[in-house]
Amino acid sequence: MNSYLNIFDFSKKINYKNELLAGFTVAMTMIPESLSFAILAGLSPLTGLYAAFMMGLVTAILGGRPGMVSGGAGATIVVLIALIKTHGIEYLFATVVLAGIFQLLVGVFKLGKFVRLIPQPVMYGFLNGLAVIIFMAQIEQFKITDSNGVVGWLQGTSLYIMAGLTALTIAIVYFFPKITKVIPASLVAILIVFAVVLGFNIHTKTVADIASISGSLPGFHIPQIPFSLKTLEIIFPYAMIMAGVGLIESLLTLSMVDEITDSKGNANRESVAQGVANITNGFFGGMGGCAMVAQTLVNLNAGSRARLSGIIASITILIIILVGAPFIEKIPMAALVGVMMMVAISTFQWVSIRIVNKMPKSDIFVGITVALITVFLHNLALAVLVGVIISALVFAWDNAKRIRARKHIDENGVKYYEISGPLFFGSVTAFTDKFDPANDPAEVIIDFKESRIVDMSAIDALDKLSKRYAQLNKKLHLKHLSEDCRKMLKNAEAVIEVNIQDDPTYKVMPEK
Repeated sequence: MNSYLNIFDFSKKINYKNELLAGFTVAMTMIPESLSFAILAGLSPLTGLYAAFMMGLVTAILGGRPGMVSGGAGATIVVLIALIKTHGIEYLFATVVLAGIFQLLVGVFKLGKFVRLIPQPVMYGFLNGLAVIIFMAQIEQFKITDSNGVVGWLQGTSLYIMAGLTALTIAIVYFFPKITKVIPASLVAILIVFAVVLGFNIHTKTVADIASISGSLPGFHIPQIPFSLKTLEIIFPYAMIMAGVGLIESLLTLSMVDEITDSKGNANRESVAQGVANITNGFFGGMGGCAMVAQTLVNLNAGSRARLSGIIASITILIIILVGAPFIEKIPMAALVGVMMMVAISTFQWVSIRIVNKMPKSDIFVGITVALITVFLHNLALAVLVGVIISALVFAWDNAKRIRARKHIDENGVKYYEISGPLFFGSVTAFTDKFDPANDPAEVIIDFKESRIVDMSAIDALDKLSKRYAQLNKKLHLKHLSEDCRKMLKNAEAVIEVNIQDDPTYKVMPEK
């Protein structure tokens, strides 16, 4: 428990000035992102700000990686857009709680390492799809709902003003870091555009046109949904995917921070913290979230290395919810749109386009499929799942082609088949075709020194083969089976009869 108590670890020197500045800066860059994502998902902006406050606070205190920032991140909320549209916000809260429970379990059972099973092309496709969704959602902000509830595009002057301000924001976010990196560019952009709008008294769409943000402290609230299997059926897949996406993003961010700070974070502890933070969100009206790459980079660049900046950032956000609402409601939407467009552009993995001619065809296919499913179905869950499945099948197909058999007959007339390559569902047909029971001598030995029996299909293939030899009164022996393969065959004894030739030398020491 000790490791959890040293929030302010006095053995390490904390630079309080850096932590404070980093905390404020992070808060300022988190607010526009959490606001925009909440608005993008059709939620009240408060839901996004609450998420930023709670995720930030819980993960800063409990997380496995000082210096890492979590908040109401886009990746996790985009997964749930479809659910919010069809079932409403109470289902969102329930899903966030369930996702938090999954994340907690991943941490408790130390399964953080399985995130590595997600292949790179799936990640590329996922991030590129996410970038396109974020970008397209910003274009939506150029529409306006009139008094009759008809949605149409902005026209005339209001369109030019909005477009001009958005372009100004993008230009500032792009060029400002070339001047200084001390203050985050997105914050400067929002403030400058804000000043321009107020100074010239320009009429343009503001946050207040979308929803009011006057807020109080988040209150405890049990999601109002029927507690039934039907509900579980609806939220389970979304929760699984949200948990997965959140952990992938968080653990990838964690390893990025490890590289930058040259120290080691604790992935399982981070999973537990993400889980606790999401459970808190679901019961206190936040939209949930995960680690935020951009904000984490802002935090590290501002010189933060401890937990303190994350705690300061969350408290700053809370203070803004409580007292700063009138100010935030006046922020022009154009500024948020510009910032989010830049977020989209930086999320897009341009490198994946650059290296496309160097990637295997199957990987390109996986990446593009994942991106397309993400963009058109808004279903990141399905996209990642399909990507992983296609990658797994491609891998199986490649391995299936790898099985080989070398044959020779020794001086006693015993025929040997030396197998190399794994024997599993993909390769059993090729394996079986290599044998010739009718013309083989009375004794046949299959040598598995360079092969392994992987699954039930392999056992079944061996069983059928041994029966074919048995019918011809010929003996089939298996040799050099590794310990786990023997165990597998032992367990399958009810199903199968195979002679394993014991190699006394093998158990102690593999033959030279």
